Amino acid sequence: MYTVQMEQECECFKKSEYSNNNTFKTQQDAYNYSNIVAELMNEEFCGQHTFYSQRAEGDNFVIRVAINATAVSGCSTGVSCDVGCGSTDDWSLESTADANNDSCGTGCGCS
Repeated sequence: MYTVQMEQECECFKKSEYSNNNTFKTQQDAYNYSNIVAELMNEEFCGQHTFYSQRAEGDNFVIRVAINATAVSGCSTGVSCDVGCGSTDDWSLESTADANNDSCGTGCGCS
């Protein structure tokens, strides 16, 4: 049997119809399920986290959870603030402070 489990259950997951530790007869079914559920959670949940499926040890697949840098930083460009907004790296395109009246030059409105 192959198992798909959530790495960590966020509040959105706990409130959803999804369950943890699902078992499947084939590796392909577990693989498909883990990828589809991760994609659906990225589309349906609040956006504070990003979900991705990964093969784990043995007959397991894990849906991992990561902080969504775009949601945390407030930038709508997809550039997280540690590399974009407020960046002072000379080589970075984001370091142009006067573009669109923000500090990173990406137009995200950060200061």
